Amino acid sequence: MSFKVAFIGAGSIGFTRGLLRDLLTVPELRDIEIAFCDINQHNLDMVTELCQRDIRENGLNITIQPTTNRREALKDAKYVLCTIRVGGLEAFATDVDIPLKYGVDQCVGDTLCAGGIMYGQRGIAEMLDICKDIREHSAPDVLLLNYSNPMAMLTWACNKYGGVRTIGLCHGVQHGHHQIAEAFGLQKSEVDIICAGINHQTWYIQASHKGRDLTDDLLEAFEKHPEFSRTEKVRIDMLRRFGYYSTESNGHLSEYVPWYRKRPEEITDWIDLGNWINGETGGYLRVCTEGRNWFETDFPNWMKDEPMRFVPEKRGEEHGSYIIEGLETGRVYRGHFNTVNNGIISNLPDDAIIEAPGYVDRNGISMPHVGDLPLGPAAVCNVSISVQRLAVEAAVHGDDTLLRQAFMMDPLVGAVCNPKEIWQMVDEMLVAQAQWLPQYGEAIAAAEARLAAGNLIPTKEYEGAARLKVKTVEEMQQDRDAANKNAGESDKGKDREKVQQ
Repeated sequence: MSFKVAFIGAGSIGFTRGLLRDLLTVPELRDIEIAFCDINQHNLDMVTELCQRDIRENGLNITIQPTTNRREALKDAKYVLCTIRVGGLEAFATDVDIPLKYGVDQCVGDTLCAGGIMYGQRGIAEMLDICKDIREHSAPDVLLLNYSNPMAMLTWACNKYGGVRTIGLCHGVQHGHHQIAEAFGLQKSEVDIICAGINHQTWYIQASHKGRDLTDDLLEAFEKHPEFSRTEKVRIDMLRRFGYYSTESNGHLSEYVPWYRKRPEEITDWIDLGNWINGETGGYLRVCTEGRNWFETDFPNWMKDEPMRFVPEKRGEEHGSYIIEGLETGRVYRGHFNTVNNGIISNLPDDAIIEAPGYVDRNGISMPHVGDLPLGPAAVCNVSISVQRLAVEAAVHGDDTLLRQAFMMDPLVGAVCNPKEIWQMVDEMLVAQAQWLPQYGEAIAAAEARLAAGNLIPTKEYEGAARLKVKTVEEMQQDRDAANKNAGESDKGKDREKVQQ
């Protein structure tokens, strides 16, 4: 088989190298064309050199086409894998640090809450430009597989306004599936699940082992588990009160709802600092910063390390390669995908991006009807969907009134801040991120004028309830394997129970 796969945001080493390995593990896909595109020439060169070495050492005759010209990368592409982070770590830092001045303490800030909403404003503007290039230059039947966050917002904008068929992909369901199996002393392959909701708020509405329903026994299993009882306190409490386990990590989940991070003195009651993903303030920003610094410094040694092996036992769990394999070979794949609802989950809005079970074969991607979510989980999802809808429309139209309303409706922002504080916070974030927000020109000018006029609401210099220092390269050299894993993994919380500071 010969067709073209374009990686947009290929400088993301964690995703790009692993996804390429997964694709080229499939025998039928070993003659495909590969294009890498990134706006950072230095990152693009490093990732291309490393991946080309992997290809060569696996005996394949594929030459990666690296380019900073997106249209060139997208030309005739049948599949587009998107892993962009608009604004990079510089913008990401403002997503975390400015809300902290107003008492909004986030662990990640890339999906919901103040950081996730602003990340969406930057990302949607760029994704619509990418969609335009795809429509004009890629194959007629092109499929966009989006890995970028905020997953639901970006996928929503691409499908509604971008004119490109887009599926959002995440690894949260797989990790929670592993946890459920471990809580019962089983292997993942022994536990069947049905998981449905919205990205990062997907609920295991059914879990079973050899026909036995495990759902009602989950709470006791997690409470008794020696690690999970310490590292997943928020998820266990949500399970206790809503009856179902949620896909997303302790730290992520804690910032999507109003109850666990609104009082600084209580945050440490709900988190664990053994791993950033369990709730550390700004934890994802820290590990991403460390990963970038390490990869740039240690890259020559990566070229000396063993190459990735394109063999089935090393293939990862990211859905992308399995979707392409299913569509091209007809092999059936079952995964969980983000797509426009259109009645799949009957008590969530039709226009929302939901995450639910899907099947892939040569006939396409099929999403079975799930029906109603349990009422409590549906209510949690519906609050987030309202925020997402406001944020998407704000980003598409450059409407800062809708943007401010999204902030007001966000569960954690609303729990911590009053309306005047929210208005000022949005002003600060618009001004700080002006270079990545072309649709907000007039709003940014007005925000600058208000901030310059003075008479501002006092804010505080606040590092958060549980912030850790970014490790230096010298400190990371004490455990090179851990540093390599952090820099090289797409799921930087994959071994969350095993990592200690």
